[in-house]
Amino acid sequence: MTATLRNLETQDDSSIVREIQAALHALKFGSVEITVHNGQVVQIERKEKFRLQSPAGRSGQ
Repeated sequence: MTATLRNLETQDDSSIVREIQAALHALKFGSVEITVHNGQVVQIERKEKFRLQSPAGRSGQ
């Protein structure tokens, strides 16, 4: 897991939307959580899940 700090003063609506789009890019299973404080987006968190399947013809032993 990594965290990146961004300067809130230089964030406009379009750059926030780009950050959200980047978090959604190539996400197949998971979630994107947007945290708002005092009417401003302060955090965007991406949680990704990887679904594993057992090989064909084998039961879950």
